[in-house]
Amino acid sequence: MKYIKIVLGSLFLITACSTDLDQSPPNFASADSLTDFGGVLNAAYYYQLGSVTPLALMAEFRADNALMQEAPYTEFDEFTNNLTTMEDQFFGPLYTAMYKSILSANNVIENSTDDTEVAEAKFLRALSYFKLVKSFGAVTVNLSAAPSLTDTSILQRQNADQVYSSVIIPDLNDAVAGLSATIVDGRASKYAAQALLGKVYATLGDYSNAETQLAAVVNGAAGAGISLKPNFNEIFGAANESGNSEIIYATRISSSIVDEYNFGSDFWNWFVGDDSKSDLPVDPDLVAAFDASDANGGGTDLRRAVTLSDDGLKAIKFPKEGGLGGEHDWIEIRLADVILLYAEALNENGAAADTVLALLDPIRTRAGLTSLTGTVSSQADVKQAIANERRLELAFEGHRWFDLVRTGTVDAEMGQTVNSNYHLFPIPISEILATNGVITQNPGY
Repeated sequence: MKYIKIVLGSLFLITACSTDLDQSPPNFASADSLTDFGGVLNAAYYYQLGSVTPLALMAEFRADNALMQEAPYTEFDEFTNNLTTMEDQFFGPLYTAMYKSILSANNVIENSTDDTEVAEAKFLRALSYFKLVKSFGAVTVNLSAAPSLTDTSILQRQNADQVYSSVIIPDLNDAVAGLSATIVDGRASKYAAQALLGKVYATLGDYSNAETQLAAVVNGAAGAGISLKPNFNEIFGAANESGNSEIIYATRISSSIVDEYNFGSDFWNWFVGDDSKSDLPVDPDLVAAFDASDANGGGTDLRRAVTLSDDGLKAIKFPKEGGLGGEHDWIEIRLADVILLYAEALNENGAAADTVLALLDPIRTRAGLTSLTGTVSSQADVKQAIANERRLELAFEGHRWFDLVRTGTVDAEMGQTVNSNYHLFPIPISEILATNGVITQNPGY
């Protein structure tokens, strides 16, 4: 009951300002009194801020790109049930923020008469559930703007496959059909929805459908003004974000936004070592991966200087700027990510090695490296080449751990046998207690 009342309260959150995404939703209104749901949609966007730092750290520090150095945060690398001690700082804010975004999206979907608003809300609802499912597995599903205050059965967790099939995929298909192909900073678009749908299918191992969706983005990119930036260092940093041709979708961040979880704008702070829990966060294994790229790529991988400090101990992809209130947007989807995932789908579907590897050429050329075409031929070797490229191209962008889980390479890349229970993160204990155990914990925690 407590949980339902808390999350239901956020249902009626609405911004008093214009559609400017740099505003926090400051006030409440009864849903039946609203005629303009633009503010409620803005709330759904706003709550995505609560996922940024948790997912950034969960993806990089859980994997082999970054290391925690202060207990109990070292539990990120130790794969035990003690990871639950990080609830207040990571899993709790992620969990709560996504359900607030979902409730705001539900309100728009049920009540708005603006088809574009509804399509954007469906994108955000799908994005929220995708973040929840890939982090926690089975989760509570609520598709109502006014969930029952008495029926606690609606809180019971639904299997991840069911969430994908009954919520995420249908919502994204509707978003693809209802959104414009035009990229607008901080807003959902047709290509953002198709790219996310392709990633969803890849996560499910459905590479046939993944190929179809990702091909649509890759082949339609130029017509929508989407293109790789000529230089890798032109992608990142606050000065490069507005109108960036490579960024398909990003969660907008500004130091003027007050994030109720205090996580929306400081993900970069952890990577540059400004948090004492990890003064020197870069995992030496990532440095070794860049060394291998240099040795096998015919030159110096230009991404290293953009990603790592000169001593290889800190991650500088998102430069320290703007004081403690960072101005870095969080890039959710960019073209290089989509191209590499498309190459993965083609390879899994049996395409010729050189056909697949040729897709990597623009990304590798930009990085100062030679083509891989003609160098490997087996499907397994091509898969590894793509995985290596994804790691270096997308380091510290919140992909690595989820890529390892998705491709079944956790043990091989982490150099140890990791119990599959720990492929997922713990459900916040506060949610279990608030629902008197209706919401249950993941196995192993």
